Amino acid sequence: MVTVAEPGLGKDVAWRPLADRMRPRSLAEFVGQAQLVGAGRALSRLLEAGVPHSMVLWGPPGSGKTTLARLAAQACGARFVGLSAVMAGVRDIREVIEQARASRAGDGRPTVLFLDEVHRFNRSQQDTFLPYVEDGTLVFIGATTENPSFELNSALLSRARVYVLRPLAAADLRALLERALSDAERGLGGRGLRAADEALETLAFAADGDARRALNLLEVAADLAPADPAGPMIDAAIASEVASGGHRRFDKRGELFYDQISALHKSVRDSDPDAALYWLCRMLDGGCDPAFIARRMVRMASEDIGNADPRALTLALAAWDSYDRLGSPEGELALAQACVFFACTAKSNATYLAFGAAQRDAQELGTLEVPLHLRNAPTRLMKDLGYGKGYRYAHDEPEALAPGQQHFPDGMQPRRYYEPVPRGLEIRIREALARIRGQGPAS
Repeated sequence: MVTVAEPGLGKDVAWRPLADRMRPRSLAEFVGQAQLVGAGRALSRLLEAGVPHSMVLWGPPGSGKTTLARLAAQACGARFVGLSAVMAGVRDIREVIEQARASRAGDGRPTVLFLDEVHRFNRSQQDTFLPYVEDGTLVFIGATTENPSFELNSALLSRARVYVLRPLAAADLRALLERALSDAERGLGGRGLRAADEALETLAFAADGDARRALNLLEVAADLAPADPAGPMIDAAIASEVASGGHRRFDKRGELFYDQISALHKSVRDSDPDAALYWLCRMLDGGCDPAFIARRMVRMASEDIGNADPRALTLALAAWDSYDRLGSPEGELALAQACVFFACTAKSNATYLAFGAAQRDAQELGTLEVPLHLRNAPTRLMKDLGYGKGYRYAHDEPEALAPGQQHFPDGMQPRRYYEPVPRGLEIRIREALARIRGQGPAS
């Protein structure tokens, strides 16, 4: 178990990371998340009033989740006990519960249990501390980068308020960097460092909304700054070197992953090739397996384009095959080509809707018999039983049509699942079906 002490510098300040030393000690020092801790906001009012309550802090790395948990414990005068769900188990939780009971019986202080990466706890582990949150033994604060709706028990969510944190804006990160440069007590202010405006902008941008990463980059840049009579200077070249390689938030199979694939799919569906290309590149840049994108493109071709342009399905498979043959980065161009084509071509979800409706009937109407006239009769017995009797062979009929022939099971009202849209090739399909269904003039 790891017990996190109250914020303070202590004697180990020399080797503690800059990001840890610069952790805000009060709400006044907290940067960003104005939607939560801005003037008059619910969380800031509760913290100022010192009212303890259980909460789940959901946001990306470096957005201030741990700091807010510390400040919440500080505001209500509580003991702050921190655990990481990556390393902790039920035994650690029980130990915290015993400590909380002793503290309540002793000095009367409440205990805040902060569980980082709470989504790593399975359902039964989450259930362990529920009764103690319910009876007030613990104030629970969980931090997660994953969507709580999918990762946390509904019972736990019902006992904790969810606060959504956002990535920090570049201006917020710039303010953090400037504070760290000027703070002589906890930051780098005692080293006489200077930093060019362009360098700070580069570091803030490279941090990609992550305060911890921004301060880590600054600390490395400070160590690389050459000595100078006027004080070491962090210039644009040093900042670019430190920030090289980039760092974009993606998290394979995490919340951001599914948000981005949703944005790609919907940009294609809405016929926006530019946005579709952007999201495709974001996913590739973030490390998404191009084969996953190729599989999703096959889905787009069938779900959103369909028979309005049947070439889309062929192109999706060709792009996938091209990537398999060429690999990265050459094969990624084939995915981009398919992506642009899909966004620009005619769209139809008529088959998608028809398939769903037919599936529902197949599932809900039971095992309806195939009409006798539609059954094959390879044996004499089957012929004697009436298999195939009365079937009209379409190719022997005028225009290769057998109007009025029943194809649905006996006793089931005929359905009309497929309604082609007036776009792309489905215009012609629509006209042909109108003639076949007797709704239009014969050619």
